[in-house]
Amino acid sequence: MRYKAGDPLPGLVKEPVARVQLVRYAGASGDFNPIHFDDEAARSRGLGGVIAHGMLSMGFLGQFVEAAFGPGATRKLEVNFRGMVKLGDVVTCRGRVTEVREAGGRSLAVCEVEAVNPEGAVVTQGVAEAWMG
Repeated sequence: MRYKAGDPLPGLVKEPVARVQLVRYAGASGDFNPIHFDDEAARSRGLGGVIAHGMLSMGFLGQFVEAAFGPGATRKLEVNFRGMVKLGDVVTCRGRVTEVREAGGRSLAVCEVEAVNPEGAVVTQGVAEAWMG
């Protein structure tokens, strides 16, 4: 796909975050912190309940970039975690191209990307670079 500076990227809406998804992610990532699957443990740490792994929302953004530019197109993805994704949240990924430049004879898109919770709050925000063409 070819984009130019200012172009929005096609959004990606994820299914509601499910407990089984978080347990599977814990197994894949090795992060078995109980705040990601045990309500009581999460509440005892001042959370309202189970929250998703921050890296899961980063993974959603990676999937979003790959969907917009194609498999293997992502060159870089850097994010900041700004909020929490709760059990049952529908996460929406969105972004736009901020710059297109040539690098090594290829076109590289620089994009602002973000993952947003159902209340519209940005939970993960960052910059992605992806090859075009």
